[in-house]
Amino acid sequence: MEYTVKDLGGGVAVLHLDGRLNMTSAARLREAVTSTVANGHPRIAVDLANVDFMDSSGLGALISGLKTARQAGGDLRIAAPSEQVKLVLQLTNMERVLLAHERAETAFSG
Repeated sequence: MEYTVKDLGGGVAVLHLDGRLNMTSAARLREAVTSTVANGHPRIAVDLANVDFMDSSGLGALISGLKTARQAGGDLRIAAPSEQVKLVLQLTNMERVLLAHERAETAFSG
């Protein structure tokens, strides 16, 4: 999994993920969220548009990121999940915790 970080200002950043979010890449996502929060961006939108597969380790990394962001006074939101990612969220009842937004850039607006 590769990622890029885009600063939207006002403490908001977008993490654009690309690839598979699984056991081998989950630690990288955790590190990316921790680093982004440490750099003054406690509100993070995770763009999942280019994530074609997520397993329970990936879900755990998102939940860990949510906790990290909230402890810093922010939040973590997801955007543009694929059908497979939506299915994982539904099967685990996590779609109630990680609400999906249409676009990462607007996840924190309005």
